[in-house]
Amino acid sequence: MGTIAHQPGQLRLELLAELGDRIREIADPADLAYAAAELLGRHLGVSRAGYGTVDLEKETISIDRDWNAAGIKSLAGTLQFRDYGSYIEDLKRGELVIFEDAETDPRTSDRAGALEAISARSVVNMPVSEHGQVVALLYLNNAAPRQWTEEEITLISEVAERTRTAIERLRAERALRDSSQRLAFLDGLGKEIAIAKDADAVMAITTRRLGEHLGVAICAYADMEADQDHFTIRGDWSAPGSPSIVGYYSLKDFGKLAVSNLSANRPLIINNNLIEIDPTEAKTFQAIGITATICMPLVKQGRLAALMAVHDKKPRVWSDRELALLTEVTERSWAHIERVRSEQAARTSEERLRLATDAAAIGIWDYDPVSGTLRWDDRCKAFFGLPPEADVSYEDTFLAGLHPDDRERADNAVRVALKPEGSSRFDIEYRTIGLQDGKERWIAANGDALFENGRAVRFVGTVIDITSRKRVERQLQVINSTAAAVAAELDVSVIVQTVTDVGVELTGAQFGAFFYNVMDENGDSYMLYTLSGAPRSAFENFPMPRNTAVFDPTFRGEGVVRSDDILLDPRYGKNTPRKGMPEGHLPVRSYLAVPVTSRSGEVLGGLFFGHSETSVFGSEHEAAILGLAGHAATAIDNSRLFKALQTLNSTLEQRVVEAVAERAMAEGHLRQAQKMEAVGQLTGGIAHDFNNMLAVIIGGLNLVQRKLRNGDTNVNMFVEGAIEGAQRAAELTKRLLAFSRQQPLAPKVMNPNRLVSEMSELLGRTLGEPIQIETVLAAGLWQVEVDAGQLESTLLNLCVNARDAMPAGGRLTIETSNAHVDERFARENGIPAGQYVLLSVTDTGIGMSPEVIARAFDPFYTTKSVGKGTGLGLS
Repeated sequence: MGTIAHQPGQLRLELLAELGDRIREIADPADLAYAAAELLGRHLGVSRAGYGTVDLEKETISIDRDWNAAGIKSLAGTLQFRDYGSYIEDLKRGELVIFEDAETDPRTSDRAGALEAISARSVVNMPVSEHGQVVALLYLNNAAPRQWTEEEITLISEVAERTRTAIERLRAERALRDSSQRLAFLDGLGKEIAIAKDADAVMAITTRRLGEHLGVAICAYADMEADQDHFTIRGDWSAPGSPSIVGYYSLKDFGKLAVSNLSANRPLIINNNLIEIDPTEAKTFQAIGITATICMPLVKQGRLAALMAVHDKKPRVWSDRELALLTEVTERSWAHIERVRSEQAARTSEERLRLATDAAAIGIWDYDPVSGTLRWDDRCKAFFGLPPEADVSYEDTFLAGLHPDDRERADNAVRVALKPEGSSRFDIEYRTIGLQDGKERWIAANGDALFENGRAVRFVGTVIDITSRKRVERQLQVINSTAAAVAAELDVSVIVQTVTDVGVELTGAQFGAFFYNVMDENGDSYMLYTLSGAPRSAFENFPMPRNTAVFDPTFRGEGVVRSDDILLDPRYGKNTPRKGMPEGHLPVRSYLAVPVTSRSGEVLGGLFFGHSETSVFGSEHEAAILGLAGHAATAIDNSRLFKALQTLNSTLEQRVVEAVAERAMAEGHLRQAQKMEAVGQLTGGIAHDFNNMLAVIIGGLNLVQRKLRNGDTNVNMFVEGAIEGAQRAAELTKRLLAFSRQQPLAPKVMNPNRLVSEMSELLGRTLGEPIQIETVLAAGLWQVEVDAGQLESTLLNLCVNARDAMPAGGRLTIETSNAHVDERFARENGIPAGQYVLLSVTDTGIGMSPEVIARAFDPFYTTKSVGKGTGLGLS
């Protein structure tokens, strides 16, 4: 696309609109970063564009993928900034780095060769900061020196900020999804291990589910020997195509790093053993098909007791999320296994079940349908809002504690499970309303009915609290539906009200507000707000929020402010004249505020939520509102862009109309000026001729008068002279009337060839002997309807003018022909298209300049002095 030198506003809007489309379409932060770099690189016509992760301590940048123009190699990998100059110091200060030519910039001149080798002779490095720390870099490289314009730098900054905001939103959404997936995984794991019969079955379930969830090749567990070196892998799960690694091993064979980390109760994390450890040590891993690994140790009383590990056959960069999940699952699994091993054989089955339920926060219930006796453990009672000592029954506790909308459905599910002809399975999700604490919870229940002699004698199972998972699912559903709704909305007032309402729903706040900035017709900014959960009258008597210590971080876009009790927050009540909330303000203890920032970095406003109770808002609410704020910012930005395009289109049309009107007026003025010039030329051209003619008439009449006074009647000669002068004046008057169209023309059908032939003798006498006259008359010439006198006068004028252009003599050619004027020629010259007869006069004289040719058809225009003629008469 080249640079943005031409039509920068339009091209900028088009690029930002396309970036907005990518932001809406792409769900992966890395893919979005690459798409933004590619758009910017192609738009600016650079050699390379990309994002990299910056480690300021190590002074390195790590690049996964970048966009490169044809013939340019990728920089994927890890690079040392010092290898290419000293500008890392600028980046450490968070400053934008620009050099137009590495050879002349003092920061890079001694490393210009290295930069040229990577096609980076000219560079823009735009730092990306989070919480005041540079964490990433948007870079643009050009193989040749380049001058970066202010518009280009502004565009790069805007794309960087919009991409950063979008990536933060995607990360927040991914965090919600990851949390949901993690909870679902732990929920499923807990359900499955809850019915496992022994410890080995639990570990088999854990390794299988963990391996499948993480998508690894192998998941295994092992027991350490007393020598702290040898260990036995007792069980593992292997993906299809990966062999089992069950067996007896020596820890030393896996290298010094494995020994030091695991013995010190630190996980062993290797992304690629072929490059991260000694080749001889890597051989042991490679021999059993392992390239990447995380091995979690269990150290008891200072000694390494067991191992839990996941392996992959290909290099893999392990994420913090995977490490955290493995740590949690490992801790739960080891807790369960150790308890099982410590119990007597007679209690093994019961203890394993108890450990499994503890690890997965599972409650146990046991119902005797014959006697109607219901037994719940403490956790099961807690799920119904009851203390451990509470008595329970099927109808007065179980059914009474269910949500009214779920009661009939759950009761029917129990009855179906207890029918002999049924499946005996009980698998349902329902809501409970705490019988004493009044809290609503989501519960997942699983159980089986036992039958004797065709009737159910026992009904046992487990329950688990899935409230968090349901809340996350609901948040994702609401956020996604809200995103779709506001993305399709162009009215900012509807967008902000929708977001405020949804924010109150997601957080459980008693009320919420969205304070946002808008522009009036003059481009001035002012603040409006929306409310949800409270009447507008509750805020009508209070001014707009000031930039106090509590509000300032939000209106400056510095981050989230969340307080379990705002009255105890050290920033609260520090501004005069009021020390905190004014009298009559709705009570606020729990407080949550999130800035809404546009793609350009402009703070559009802030979302504020309050509750009269303390500790209402948690991290999950913060994450949800961050995602909501991102969608709101995108929708508001899109609304502004749409209105800007509308304004541009409407003003463009108006400008075109005005330009056309101005041109028409200018043309009218030109025509008027030309007309007045022609009148002036007419006046000057004929004044002398009229004076001469009148002199002849008056002189002749004076002589007649004098002779008659003396009695001399011989005055015929003088009378005839006066008559001749009057006739010449009459002829000139006819021409003036013809030009003004006041004298009626007398057109008749005639043959132009005959007129030329008849005029040949007259022309010969008039032009004189030095002029050689030739006629080229076309055969079959069409007849024309024309005023013969006007045509004769025109032809005569042309011939006389040609003679005057040949003072030393020459050749004059009169030619006739049939001609056709097509649509294009007619349109360009302002005449009707159709059939014409062409009469041309050609001479070998000095010719006319372009300026004279342009005015040849002006009425009475002549290049001769006054009295020498009144033009060609072609008008």
